[in-house]
Amino acid sequence: MLLQKFCTRALHTTRMVYASGTGAGLEKSALAALRKKTGYTFANCKKALELHNNNVNEAEKWLHAQAQSLGWTKATKMADRATAQGLVGVLVRGNLGAMVELNCETDFVARNDVFKRFVDHVARICLQYTEEIEFDGDLWKLGYESEALKNLPTDEGRNLGDHLALLIGAVGENATIKRAICFKAKHDINLCGYAHPAPANVGTTEDTTQVGKYGTILAFRSDIKYPDYEFQKSICQQIVGLKPKKIGEYGKDKPVENKDDETCLIHQEYLLDADRTVGEILKENQTTVVDYHRYECGEPTRGNLDEIIRSREQSSN
Repeated sequence: MLLQKFCTRALHTTRMVYASGTGAGLEKSALAALRKKTGYTFANCKKALELHNNNVNEAEKWLHAQAQSLGWTKATKMADRATAQGLVGVLVRGNLGAMVELNCETDFVARNDVFKRFVDHVARICLQYTEEIEFDGDLWKLGYESEALKNLPTDEGRNLGDHLALLIGAVGENATIKRAICFKAKHDINLCGYAHPAPANVGTTEDTTQVGKYGTILAFRSDIKYPDYEFQKSICQQIVGLKPKKIGEYGKDKPVENKDDETCLIHQEYLLDADRTVGEILKENQTTVVDYHRYECGEPTRGNLDEIIRSREQSSN
């Protein structure tokens, strides 16, 4: 009888411990999943799960709502604070290209991975809408101003302005989506993008958002079946470094006397070989520049109307 009581008590205790351990395991698993999915703190995720009976989806919605509210509050309070730092993001995927500029208050935040991921997010949203564009001709290009960008819808009924508020809440300082320029090419036109400073030893930047203080997207034609990426990049570096105002046209645009003042791309000294011009290098590589656009983080602008006017001048020249 004593042995029977002991066995019954042991079985009962074991079941209780097992049940308790299973519940803790489920709670721990939900907590880990929620933290990985949202990136919010341990304490916030734990509170969200407690309020929603360990339902990860409901807890996630609650966390986003709280973060959104906090972000908008911070964004409103910080709206007048200057955003002199930031990054240019350049994303090229096949015949699509997007270049964006985002600004923040300090270089510390600009170097933060959270800020860089947001630059990538904005560039990909721009590319998503560019992909849907139908047009006649060989090359389509459109500039976005800040307000237009913030109103672009994303997911779950949000827009980029909502995501910007979340970013502000996360980094604790003011941030802005300043501008974007998008390209879509057809037929025999290729696109290449570059951001400076660029990471070393990168073989390709296809479908990767490059970030830096300067950026450019280049549209070109090539008679070579597989154009050399390093050569394309060198022309982008030329545009970033020497800031040509237009492509230039032989017979119409003459080289200036002082080479340092040259603003036509084809007449500028080639950065990698000062003994030759960019035009000579382009001919050697059977390449023709069709269009380009250059961004410098923090440069003054009067809106994308100026950018479109410059684009038309370059195309006509």
